[in-house]
Amino acid sequence: MSLNVPTALLERAERGDVTDADLVACMKTSLPYAWSVISGLVAETAESGSDFADNQIPPPDEQARGQLLRLMASDAMRRATERHFGVRIAFQNCHRAAVFTAQADEDRYESFVSARGQLMNQSPELRNC
Repeated sequence: MSLNVPTALLERAERGDVTDADLVACMKTSLPYAWSVISGLVAETAESGSDFADNQIPPPDEQARGQLLRLMASDAMRRATERHFGVRIAFQNCHRAAVFTAQADEDRYESFVSARGQLMNQSPELRNC
Protein backbone atom coordinates (compact mmCIF):
# COMPACT_ATOMS: atom_id res chain seq x y z
CA MET A 1 0.00 0.00 0.00
CA SER A 2 1.40 3.37 -0.97
CA LEU A 3 -0.37 5.61 1.53
CA ASN A 4 -1.99 5.28 4.93
CA VAL A 5 -5.20 7.12 4.15
CA PRO A 6 -7.28 8.20 7.14
CA THR A 7 -10.91 7.12 6.97
CA ALA A 8 -12.18 10.71 6.87
CA LEU A 9 -9.94 11.51 3.90
CA LEU A 10 -10.98 8.36 2.07
CA GLU A 11 -14.63 9.28 2.59
CA ARG A 12 -13.98 12.78 1.23
CA ALA A 13 -12.17 11.26 -1.77
CA GLU A 14 -15.18 9.06 -2.44
CA ARG A 15 -17.29 12.24 -2.63
CA GLY A 16 -14.67 13.96 -4.78
CA ASP A 17 -13.76 16.61 -2.19
CA VAL A 18 -9.96 16.37 -2.01
CA THR A 19 -7.20 18.83 -2.77
CA ASP A 20 -3.46 18.71 -3.33
CA ALA A 21 -3.09 19.85 0.28
CA ASP A 22 -5.01 16.76 1.42
CA LEU A 23 -2.76 14.49 -0.60
CA VAL A 24 0.39 16.28 0.55
CA ALA A 25 -0.61 15.91 4.20
CA CYS A 26 -1.22 12.21 3.64
CA MET A 27 2.13 11.78 1.87
CA LYS A 28 4.03 13.56 4.64
CA THR A 29 2.83 11.05 7.22
CA SER A 30 2.79 7.96 4.99
CA LEU A 31 6.09 8.47 3.19
CA PRO A 32 8.29 10.36 5.68
CA TYR A 33 11.61 9.32 4.14
CA ALA A 34 10.56 10.23 0.60
CA TRP A 35 9.08 13.51 1.78
CA SER A 36 12.28 14.36 3.66
CA VAL A 37 14.40 13.71 0.56
CA ILE A 38 12.33 16.02 -1.65
CA SER A 39 11.79 18.72 0.96
CA GLY A 40 15.51 18.58 1.76
CA LEU A 41 16.40 19.12 -1.89
CA VAL A 42 13.99 22.04 -2.10
CA ALA A 43 15.56 23.54 1.03
CA GLU A 44 19.01 23.03 -0.48
CA THR A 45 18.09 25.03 -3.58
CA ALA A 46 16.66 27.81 -1.41
CA GLU A 47 19.72 27.95 0.84
CA SER A 48 22.28 27.77 -1.96
CA GLY A 49 20.43 29.88 -4.50
CA SER A 50 20.96 27.09 -7.02
CA ASP A 51 18.25 26.09 -9.47
CA PHE A 52 19.02 22.38 -9.04
CA ALA A 53 19.71 19.89 -6.27
CA ASP A 54 19.93 16.12 -6.35
CA ASN A 55 20.19 13.27 -3.91
CA GLN A 56 22.97 10.77 -4.57
CA ILE A 57 22.83 9.00 -1.22
CA PRO A 58 21.13 5.59 -1.36
CA PRO A 59 18.21 5.07 1.01
CA PRO A 60 19.18 3.53 4.35
CA ASP A 61 16.97 0.45 3.87
CA GLU A 62 14.41 -1.17 1.58
CA GLN A 63 11.47 0.47 3.37
CA ALA A 64 12.92 3.92 2.64
CA ARG A 65 13.72 2.91 -0.95
CA GLY A 66 10.13 1.76 -1.36
CA GLN A 67 8.79 5.07 -0.12
CA LEU A 68 10.87 7.01 -2.62
CA LEU A 69 9.89 4.70 -5.45
CA ARG A 70 6.19 5.01 -4.58
CA LEU A 71 6.31 8.81 -4.55
CA MET A 72 8.22 8.93 -7.83
CA ALA A 73 6.09 6.30 -9.57
CA SER A 74 2.74 7.94 -8.85
CA ASP A 75 1.86 10.74 -11.24
CA ALA A 76 -0.66 12.13 -8.75
CA MET A 77 1.78 12.19 -5.84
CA ARG A 78 4.66 13.50 -7.91
CA ARG A 79 2.61 16.27 -9.49
CA ALA A 80 1.06 17.32 -6.16
CA THR A 81 4.56 17.48 -4.69
CA GLU A 82 5.80 19.55 -7.62
CA ARG A 83 2.92 21.99 -7.27
CA HIS A 84 3.35 22.16 -3.50
CA PHE A 85 7.01 23.16 -3.77
CA GLY A 86 6.89 24.93 -7.15
CA VAL A 87 9.59 22.69 -8.65
CA ARG A 88 9.98 19.96 -11.23
CA ILE A 89 11.08 16.59 -9.94
CA ALA A 90 13.23 14.14 -11.89
CA PHE A 91 14.32 10.64 -10.93
CA GLN A 92 17.01 8.15 -11.94
CA ASN A 93 17.66 4.62 -10.72
CA CYS A 94 16.29 3.76 -7.32
CA HIS A 95 17.28 6.84 -5.37
CA ARG A 96 18.64 9.75 -7.38
CA ALA A 97 15.89 12.30 -7.03
CA ALA A 98 16.43 15.82 -8.28
CA VAL A 99 14.50 19.06 -8.08
CA PHE A 100 14.67 21.86 -10.60
CA THR A 101 13.33 25.28 -9.66
CA ALA A 102 11.20 27.36 -11.99
CA GLN A 103 14.35 29.28 -12.92
CA ALA A 104 16.26 26.13 -13.90
CA ASP A 105 17.73 25.94 -17.35
CA GLU A 106 15.56 23.71 -19.55
CA ASP A 107 18.65 22.16 -21.14
CA ARG A 108 19.92 21.08 -17.71
CA TYR A 109 16.60 19.40 -16.94
CA GLU A 110 16.44 17.72 -20.36
CA SER A 111 20.03 16.49 -19.94
CA PHE A 112 19.16 14.94 -16.57
CA VAL A 113 16.07 13.12 -17.88
CA SER A 114 17.64 12.06 -21.20
CA ALA A 115 18.59 8.54 -22.21
CA ARG A 116 22.25 9.61 -21.99
CA GLY A 117 21.71 11.01 -18.49
CA GLN A 118 20.16 7.73 -17.36
CA LEU A 119 22.96 5.65 -18.85
CA MET A 120 25.66 7.87 -17.39
CA ASN A 121 24.12 7.39 -13.93
CA GLN A 122 24.68 3.62 -13.98
CA SER A 123 27.23 1.85 -11.87
CA PRO A 124 27.61 -1.64 -10.40
CA GLU A 125 26.66 -0.26 -6.95
CA LEU A 126 23.27 0.87 -8.23
CA ARG A 127 22.23 -2.23 -10.13
CA ASN A 128 20.63 -3.90 -7.12
CA CYS A 129 17.78 -1.44 -6.99
